[in-house]
Amino acid sequence: MTGKDDDFADIRAAFDAASPRPDPDRKAADLALARKNFDALQGSRDQERSNPARPASGLWRGARKMLTTLKTRGALTATTAIAACGLFLLTPAGQDMLRPLADPGALTEATAGRTEEAQSFDAPQPPAPVMMEPAPLAAPAERSRAVADMEVANGIARSMPQANEGLGIVPAFDDRVMVPEPNTEAFANEAPSGLLITAEAPVSTFSIDVDTASYALVRQMINAGSLPPPDAVRIEEMINYFPYDLPAPDVTDAPFLPSVSVYETPWNPDTRLVHIGIQGTLPDLAGRPPLNLVFLIDTSGSMNDPAKLPLLKQSFRLMLDELRPEDEVAIVEYAGSAGLVLPATRAADRTAILAAIDGLGAGGATNGQGGLEQAYDVADAMAEAGEVSRVILATDGDFNVGLSGIAELERFIADRRETGTFLSVLGFGRGNLDDATMQALAQNGNGTAAYIDTLSEAQKVLVDQLTGTLFTIASDVKVQVEFNPAAVAEYRLIGYETRALRREDFNNDRVDAGDLGAGHSVTALYEITPVGSPARLTDSLRYGPDEQAVDAADELGFLRLRWKAPGEEASQLIETLIPTETGLAGQEALFATAIAGFGQLLRDPSWLGDWGWDDAIALAADNRGDDPFGYRNEALRLMRIAQSLSSR
Repeated sequence: MTGKDDDFADIRAAFDAASPRPDPDRKAADLALARKNFDALQGSRDQERSNPARPASGLWRGARKMLTTLKTRGALTATTAIAACGLFLLTPAGQDMLRPLADPGALTEATAGRTEEAQSFDAPQPPAPVMMEPAPLAAPAERSRAVADMEVANGIARSMPQANEGLGIVPAFDDRVMVPEPNTEAFANEAPSGLLITAEAPVSTFSIDVDTASYALVRQMINAGSLPPPDAVRIEEMINYFPYDLPAPDVTDAPFLPSVSVYETPWNPDTRLVHIGIQGTLPDLAGRPPLNLVFLIDTSGSMNDPAKLPLLKQSFRLMLDELRPEDEVAIVEYAGSAGLVLPATRAADRTAILAAIDGLGAGGATNGQGGLEQAYDVADAMAEAGEVSRVILATDGDFNVGLSGIAELERFIADRRETGTFLSVLGFGRGNLDDATMQALAQNGNGTAAYIDTLSEAQKVLVDQLTGTLFTIASDVKVQVEFNPAAVAEYRLIGYETRALRREDFNNDRVDAGDLGAGHSVTALYEITPVGSPARLTDSLRYGPDEQAVDAADELGFLRLRWKAPGEEASQLIETLIPTETGLAGQEALFATAIAGFGQLLRDPSWLGDWGWDDAIALAADNRGDDPFGYRNEALRLMRIAQSLSSR
């Protein structure tokens, strides 16, 4: 050799002199282990090639990408430099540097000093990669339940190649990815109410609704920067979210008083709005009966979110301050199975109740059926004559074990409400909120459904309005309006699509309806088209009378309400006329109208013509009235944000 060949010979000789040659036996063992792993991995590659539908592994994709990249001159230059380093690793010295990969013991001894030194730093040092003898993974049944639950809760998807699963090897470039929880939200609603011709269908029947979940959900979505899907908007729940100053009943009469007003529709001067208000009485709370409350708390893995279980704990803390010492509280949790966390305990023992709440943790599936059954059993055992029993279910709405069908849940809850224990539902969090299940549970359990997204909302539901939430003053309250065809050509009920009843249901006391809590108010709005109005959308019939002769031509219609005293089976009836005109609308009615417009703009603005966001905001601002808790000012802010979002 001469010239450059002599130079390379000198370099090789220097490397050989600096490092002893590797042990042949050890080298043979290393090569055998490497070949064994290679053969196993090669088998999975062959399987991937035989299945074109299966995506290539991360390693193979990386190799193909590298080969494609090598077409450029810059890439070839960089690759040449890497190859030079590879030549060095083929020398005896380079092979000695690789030897710790096949000798974990040698690696441990060589790095023991550095490991002890690294422990003195705050940041942990990553371990060096070690090639180990293959060992099969434990069978799924042998894995720790806690580990499995943690993986489900964290949403970790493990997509290791099949060969690695068999060998128990986690590759250096792991494919593990954090997969977000799938959005499985479902909202309970029906198609918007259509226009009805009075001559053909003069009677409208529905159940009252004092739920507020829809408004709170709409607020959460708008504050998060998006408009709600139409099915999430239940206009009656938006209207009834707010307390109204309506005429109150005399305590010696019925537990509520209906009132009616008729005024020009803001979005159509040729139609009229019929405002029906029902104001419940607030009885003397000093003599209220003792409460038996069973907190039924969802502790499944999906509740592992700051807006779910942690907020739930804070919310129940607020509620405890409103209970009296003689009231009793029990706590049942449900996840993969149900369990009694706290037996019936006097509210005076605040320490024990708070300790039970604070000790709750999330993990596992969602055995809703088991939780409901045990909660009702506990409530039955607590109940005594003259006391009020209620189960308060707190959940994100996900029932995936046991009774998961809506019809099954409705039958189960309907059977258990006959014992006198009612059910209220509190929704927490987003992502897998099952609004349909929450509605089915609350409506069939003679309770209310609310959605809690902030501590302020918890204060409203569980502190400010707790009396109305827990104490029922009228059960199965039904509303029926008969419009006069001589005065009303067409009409539509705004909202209440999920609360519609058949005409014959009104007099059937076996048909369930909504309950009215102490101090609660209910508002309903009809838009009507007077006979002869240019706003009429349907034509008169050619065959048959379109209007009927009615002696009382000054009546728009007739209002009937049925209700039961709590615990009774026979209903009572209240009737009142709806006059053609009542003068100017009051401030409370106009604010409710503004919220009805807000809901229609979000869900179905086709009835509003040119009336838009500016009009709704102005109407609400001019009729805020007394707003001690700031709910109405908050609605104005939401309307302004929604206007901006709708213009994007």
